Amino acid sequence: MIEAELKARVHAPESVLKRLDERATGRAEVYQDTYYDDPAGRLESGDEELRVRTVHGTDETRTLLTYKGAKVDEASGSKPEHETSVGDPEAVHAVLRGLGYVPVIAFEKRCRNYDFEANGRKMLATLVRLPEIDGTFIELETLAEEDDVDAALEDVRTVLGELGIEEDDLTTELYTDAVKASRG
Repeated sequence: MIEAELKARVHAPESVLKRLDERATGRAEVYQDTYYDDPAGRLESGDEELRVRTVHGTDETRTLLTYKGAKVDEASGSKPEHETSVGDPEAVHAVLRGLGYVPVIAFEKRCRNYDFEANGRKMLATLVRLPEIDGTFIELETLAEEDDVDAALEDVRTVLGELGIEEDDLTTELYTDAVKASRG
C-alpha cells in the first residue's frame, strides 16, 4: 500500500483543531523517532527511510518499525510504507545496529491524531509540533493502491481545504531535514 499523504504548515491552529474536533475525537501522543541508515547513507540517497518510533499515549506506549520506499509521487512525497509493531524496542534497536545500520537522527514530535472517514476513505489527520521547529503542521493521509494514489491525494486535498488549509500551505519538507538544519 502507498501512504497517500500531504503535509502543510498550519497558520490558524485553533481553527483547524476546532474543525478536526467536529469530525472525530483527537488523541494526544508523543512520538520519539529514531531514523537509521547504513554508514554510506544508502537509504537516504535512495529516498528510503528506516525508522523506529515509540508512541507515548495517555493509555499506552507502543513501538513501530517502519520502512518507507522511494517516492511514487514527487509532488506530494507519497511513499510505499511497511510497518509492524515491535514488542521489545531495545531489541529492535540492537538488531538494526547489529545489521550495520546506525542512528542518523532522533527527535520528538508532539501530535494530536484524528481517525475519521471522508470521501469513502479512512483518513488520519495529525497536528504536529516539534520542539526544535517553529510552527504547527498537519499531515493528512490515507492508504491507497499504487493505481489509486492520484485519486486518493485529490480526496486528501479536498479534506485539507475543508479544514482551512490552502494549496500554498502544502510542503514536502522533511522533519528530519528541518531538525538537522535547526541543530546546525
